Amino acid sequence: MTRSAPLSVFRTLDDVDVAGKRVLVRADLNVPMDDSRISDTTRIERIIVNIQEISEKKGKVILLSHLGRPKNGPDAKNSLKPVAVEIERQLGRYVAFASNCIGGVAKSAVEAMQDGDILLLENTRFHAAETKNDPAFVEALAELGDIYVNDAFSTAHRAHASTEGLAHKLPAYAGRSMQHELEMLTSMLADPKRPLAAIVGGAKVSTKFELLGNLMRRVEYLFVGGGMANTFLEANGKQIGKSLCEKKFADIARQLIADAEGANCKLVLPIDAVVATRFEANARTKVVDIDAIGEEEMILDIGPRTISQVVGLLASARTLVWNGPVGAFEVPPFHTGTLSIAKVAAQLTKVGALDTIAGGGDTIAALNQAGATQDFTYVSTAGGAFLEWLEGKRLPGVEALRLSTTAKS
Repeated sequence: MTRSAPLSVFRTLDDVDVAGKRVLVRADLNVPMDDSRISDTTRIERIIVNIQEISEKKGKVILLSHLGRPKNGPDAKNSLKPVAVEIERQLGRYVAFASNCIGGVAKSAVEAMQDGDILLLENTRFHAAETKNDPAFVEALAELGDIYVNDAFSTAHRAHASTEGLAHKLPAYAGRSMQHELEMLTSMLADPKRPLAAIVGGAKVSTKFELLGNLMRRVEYLFVGGGMANTFLEANGKQIGKSLCEKKFADIARQLIADAEGANCKLVLPIDAVVATRFEANARTKVVDIDAIGEEEMILDIGPRTISQVVGLLASARTLVWNGPVGAFEVPPFHTGTLSIAKVAAQLTKVGALDTIAGGGDTIAALNQAGATQDFTYVSTAGGAFLEWLEGKRLPGVEALRLSTTAKS
C-alpha cells in the first residue's frame, strides 16, 4: 500500500554477532511524564525484548533516545534518569545511566561496561545538534559504538543525528521492535485482504489531506469522523452550528469528495450526530439528524445511525486501517461512537473476520479505553511515522537502514 521496500533489504539482529561489541541502540523512550513519574510505559515495554537479546548475546547495550522538546539544553523535567529506573525495574537487573550522551561522561560510562551490560545515555535533544543532524554530533555519538541498531520506528520520520545520521557512520541494523513494525505494516498494507476499509478521525482535516488522498486511491471504504468530518459536511452545504470546522479548506474537501468518487472509493460521512451547546463532561446532549444541527449546537460525536453504518462497513471489509477518534472521546458522553466501533472491530478481529491495524496516540488511548487494544491485529505506537507511512512517504530513519545494507559491510 505504501512505497515500502521489502524486508529482505534490511539487516536485522539475525545478521550480526554482537558479542563484545558496543551496540548503540536508538530507542523511543519519549514516554509521557507526570511530575517525573512515567504515566504510560508502553514504549519501554516494546523495546525490552531487543535489549534482552543483545545483552544475552554479550553485546554492550548503549541506549539513545530523546524525551520531550527541551528548548535550552539540559533540564530536569526532560531527563531520562527516571526511564533508566523503569527499564531496570522491568528487566530486574542493573541499568547504568550517564548524564550526557556525548563527551567525557558518556565515554567513561561506556568504557566501564562489561559484555552484556546496559547503559542509558541522557536525552539526545539536550544538544541542539541532534535535531539538526549535525555531522560533528553524529561523529561524537558514533565514537561510542561499534554498530548501530535502530529500534525506534516512531521516530523514523525525522532525519536527526541519532535516528538517521548514525546509520551512515556505523554498520546499521533494524532492532526487533522496528523489524516487527516494518513486517506488520508491509504485510498488512502492501497486499491487504480486501475489501480494505479505513477510518480517519481527529480534530483537523488540514493535518490529514495527504493521508486521505493516499487512502482513497487504495481503499474501498473510507469513513471520515471526528472534528475533521465537519469540514466535509460544511463543504457539502450542511449547517453545522458552532462545531469545529476549517472553513478555509472547504474547496479542498470538495475536491477530495470528487477524487474519492473518481477512485471508486466509498467516502462515508456522519448521517447523525450527538450535539451539545457546551463542550464539557456530562453535558446535556441530544441526537439529531445531520441536517438538523441548531445554530448554537456543536457536533461532538457520531450518532447511533452512523455507528450502525460504520459497523456495516466493518462487516463488509476484511482489513481495517484506523487513525484518529471519531468523536471527542476524552470527554464523556462523547466517547460512545469511538468506543463502540473499537469494540466491534476488536470482536471481528477475534473471530478472524477482520485484520485490524491502528496507530496514533489518540487512537491507542481510545482503544485502551475500550479494552480493545489486545484484540487488534497490530497497534502501532508510532504517531507521525505511522501517518507518514500511510501517506506513502519514505521515512528517513527507515531509508537510512535500507541504504546502509549496501553501503557498509
